[in-house]
Amino acid sequence: MHLTLLFLGLLSAWGIRCLPIRLSGTCQQRWQRSLGLFLLPPLLLLTTAIALVCMGPQGQMVRWWEGWSSYTLAIGLLAFAVTLALKLTWEGWRSLQQVRTYPQLMVQGQQARLLDTPIPFIAQVGFWQSELVVSQGLLETFEAEHLEAVLTHEQAHAHYRDTFWFFCLGWLRRLTAWLPQTESLWQELLLLRERRADRWAAQTADPLLLAESLLQMVKAPELYSEAICAAFSSATPRNRLEERIDALLSIPEESQFTTSFWSWLWLVLVALPLLTIPFHY
Repeated sequence: MHLTLLFLGLLSAWGIRCLPIRLSGTCQQRWQRSLGLFLLPPLLLLTTAIALVCMGPQGQMVRWWEGWSSYTLAIGLLAFAVTLALKLTWEGWRSLQQVRTYPQLMVQGQQARLLDTPIPFIAQVGFWQSELVVSQGLLETFEAEHLEAVLTHEQAHAHYRDTFWFFCLGWLRRLTAWLPQTESLWQELLLLRERRADRWAAQTADPLLLAESLLQMVKAPELYSEAICAAFSSATPRNRLEERIDALLSIPEESQFTTSFWSWLWLVLVALPLLTIPFHY
């Protein structure tokens, strides 16, 4: 039974990730589909491992070693997941401590950390309470109107706590990098995150200014891990850059991605392995 449950969990996770990524529809629809495809497989694997650990190695098996083999694999997966989470947290904490060594300044009424580089750069860096980082190059090259636009974009990331939630998603990304389409789904979620922030900023800033600012920052470097950094220049390969600009200049969409009750029904599937625990004997 234990090996069968483990095999079914792996097969289900792999099969779900083999489903096609549809790029049609509104941002809301794309967000729900991509987030579901991204989250469901790793959560299903984790709940399967937790169920096997709770059952223990004992039980009615065809062969005595089946219980111990599945139990060992489950323990190994959970240990790897915890170790990876601690490693990413440590790396993120070190990056945040480095950011906090930068001098502070006020930029149009917002507190920020000044990064001494001539390249234009702006981002939220951190976990739940993120730090705004701006570069000297940004302050020197951007006019007041463009600077206000990108600051509003970064306010959106702080409002939605994007650095914290994408740190959690980045952990699952690393945990299941071997599954199909992990990187494609991650890039899709990054793009939709930026489009949400773009649209949120466009409610108070001129969308044309945002589009012009984005073009000026295409070559901004990746100074911090995507797991704890929400930069204005994120997700800017040519095709994604064009999509962000077209979205800014098109008819406004709803800026907040809401999730209906029915869209969370897939969590029932995630809980199925845990429901088998009371029936173990």
